[in-house]
Formats: sequence, C-alpha cells, structure tokens
Amino acid sequence: MRQEKRFHSKPKSQTSWNNVAGWYDKLVGEKGSDFHQNVILPQLTEMMQPKKGEKIIDIACGQGFLCRHLASLGVDVTGVDASPKLIDLARKHPKQLSNIKYIVSDAAFINDIPKGTFDAATCILSLQNMESLGQVIREMSRVIKTGGHIYLVINHPSFRIPRQSGWGFDEKRKLQYRRIDSYLSEQKIPIQMHPGAKPNEYTWSFHRPLQSYFEALHKNGLAVEQLTEWSSHRKSLPGKTQKTEDRAREEIPLFLAMAAIKL
Repeated sequence: MRQEKRFHSKPKSQTSWNNVAGWYDKLVGEKGSDFHQNVILPQLTEMMQPKKGEKIIDIACGQGFLCRHLASLGVDVTGVDASPKLIDLARKHPKQLSNIKYIVSDAAFINDIPKGTFDAATCILSLQNMESLGQVIREMSRVIKTGGHIYLVINHPSFRIPRQSGWGFDEKRKLQYRRIDSYLSEQKIPIQMHPGAKPNEYTWSFHRPLQSYFEALHKNGLAVEQLTEWSSHRKSLPGKTQKTEDRAREEIPLFLAMAAIKL
C-alpha cells in the first residue's frame, strides 16, 4: 500500500489562513461566496439531507458560513478551525445562532471531542489546504458514530491543480480544453493571496490524486457511498468564444464531492 507523502512546513498553530482571515471573511461573506451560494450549498444540502436535532461537526469551518446554514435548518453544529482569527469572526457574526459552538483546534488533533460524538462531519473546500490528510480523515472518522457520514468537497484534483493545469484553446477545432501537466505526483504548492500587493502573503495547497483520498478513507473505516462532480454555474460574456467556453465549463467539473459512511 502506498505511503502518504509527508511535507515539512511551519507548526500547525502558525496557520497561514490566520494571516488572511479578514480577506477571507470579506470574500465569503455571510452566506458564502458566489460559488458557495450557487453551486456548493444547494447540492451539498441535497446530498446531506440534514435533519433537525442532528449533531454535525464542520472541520475547517472558517468564519462559519456552513455552520450558520446548517444551524438555520435546526442542526446542532460544532465548527472547528485552526485559525483563532477566523473563529473569532465566526463567534462575532451578527447572525450567530444558539445551536452553534466554535472550537479553535488543528483538524488533525481534535483532542477535546470524544469518540462517536457526531452524526456527521463536513469538510468543505479545505482538505486540499491541509498537510496531514490521513490524520484529518482519521479524526473525522473518530468523532462520528458508526453509520455516520463524512462529506468532503474539494477542488477537483483531476482538473484543478495549481501551477500544473490551465485552459488552452485549439484553434483548428475551435475548442477550449483543460491542459494537465502533472497529476499523480503529490505536491505542496504556495498560493499567493494578494499577487502584487502583498507578494509574501500566501497559503498552501496540497495536490493529491484521487487514489490518495480513497486510501485515506479506506484505512479509516470509511466507504464512499456517493461521488458527484460539480461544474461552474458561470457563463462567458457574448463573443466568438462564448459557446466553446461555456461548453468546456460545463463539461470539466470545478469541484468533487464525496459522501462516505463509517462502517
């Protein structure tokens, strides 16, 4: 069995997302970004079918947009994030609900939460920013009940690889295509959050092929029950390439979503 690749970086307490907490809060807003509202939340809610009174933990909750959404549906939510600044923003949100609790913790070591506490766990657009994939999945599995589910949404690892993928245009066929330069190799990639303005301010993205995610789930007693691929809802402006751009956007998914059950 292939071993999980280990990367070396700063201690988890020095999370790079802590440095961009204010920027991220403005980007996501109260109900999530454009993609959150139009693609992720509607389809994730349909996949999860959350029920009133369920206990759900949201891993890497950020400033709490998913926690607030789930709480509005009657779910008892616990949000966990390694960034004290993001948790502070979540706690101070004007639409805070009484059925939300927030914890500052590394997702790989949620030591204060007992085994089998939750009915389900979520991790939305964050797993690709975490170094210890296996340990994070292990903790998510540990804190949910047998028969409970974890729900993962990530940037599609087959098509959205920072610095190793991009759009191209075939002039002969008049088609837009997605170019992939590297896929199977796991990579740790710095992402500049404010190119030009603050070149030294960045976060990390960890690319892994699909087999890495499936191995981590399998090793921790989780079986994938559902896998869906979500395309962008956006449309190109009118012009000669509008049709091919929209077709490529619809055909090449932006996100990958998985639901896995704890056996």
